[in-house]
Amino acid sequence: MPARSLYFSDPESVSVEERPVPDPDDDQLLVRTERSFISSGTELLIYRDEAPADIQTDETIDALDGTLSYPLQYGYAAVGQVSATGAAVDDDWIGRRVFAFHPHESHFLATPAEVVPVDLSPDRAALVANAEAAVNFVMDGRPKIGERVAVFGQGVVGLLTTAFLSSFPLGELTTVDCYEHRRSVSRQLGADRTRSPDADVGDRIGDTHADGADLSFEVSGNPNALDEAIQVTGYAGRVVVGSWYGTKPVQLELGGKFHRSHVRVRSSQVSHVDPDHGGRWDKDRRLALVQDLLADVDPDTLITDEFPVERAGEAYEALDSTPETTLGVTLTYD
Repeated sequence: MPARSLYFSDPESVSVEERPVPDPDDDQLLVRTERSFISSGTELLIYRDEAPADIQTDETIDALDGTLSYPLQYGYAAVGQVSATGAAVDDDWIGRRVFAFHPHESHFLATPAEVVPVDLSPDRAALVANAEAAVNFVMDGRPKIGERVAVFGQGVVGLLTTAFLSSFPLGELTTVDCYEHRRSVSRQLGADRTRSPDADVGDRIGDTHADGADLSFEVSGNPNALDEAIQVTGYAGRVVVGSWYGTKPVQLELGGKFHRSHVRVRSSQVSHVDPDHGGRWDKDRRLALVQDLLADVDPDTLITDEFPVERAGEAYEALDSTPETTLGVTLTYD
């Protein structure tokens, strides 16, 4: 069977193209993909033509080059088994399951340094990229004992953020999402309370000792949620912005209490380890932690659908049009 590669060809359109299965160079592995996970935040921005076309795809991932202009390959959560090695690579690699930050395609080449050996099931391993982002958000938020924490957005990365936060001795963990199914899953993963965005979230976070949330995470991808996250965060609290909004405009109401609030708003993105952690942490250590944490996560709570890569168009349409029931989606490769 030929290799198959997914392309974002036009707005709201993907195609799967065939090509010969490549042969590895001396220093490369050939990986046959078992699963790849659709990162719905960034990939839906590309699918909807809401990503800036002139931005570099990702300067830290060798497999993603060029810009976000059509047509392009994208994706960064591929899991497969090594099926062949180049002359300079140890044969022990053959048969090993690996994770790679690589676009959606059935076969791909990578050097040993570009893959992560995993001792996880394919579905768990497919969540590595989203789990690494969630770990990065939590590390950058620096939750403290007894704090009240709010997480806006319960997509897959938001739910993983909730799951990892639930292991901390927090005062209370509140999640906010539009969809009841996602709020229900967040309760399964350790949220103390869940709210819809149209509820008066701010009045429900806080106690007699201090107002509002001590720490809020905005990971919904919805620009309106950032303003709400800032508003519910109490005096001198922190807001971690994990969302990438692409070309969508963001409007904030900063003329009221924010001016005197001393609320600190910071970005968090997984491509680099924050310099504040750099003395003790690098990506290898963070990825090792991610694998340990994913061993305790049931992928069935996060992955609602799978499609063969030939039906990738249906996968993106489901993510785009039925978010109330479609949560995590994997592509499979026979």
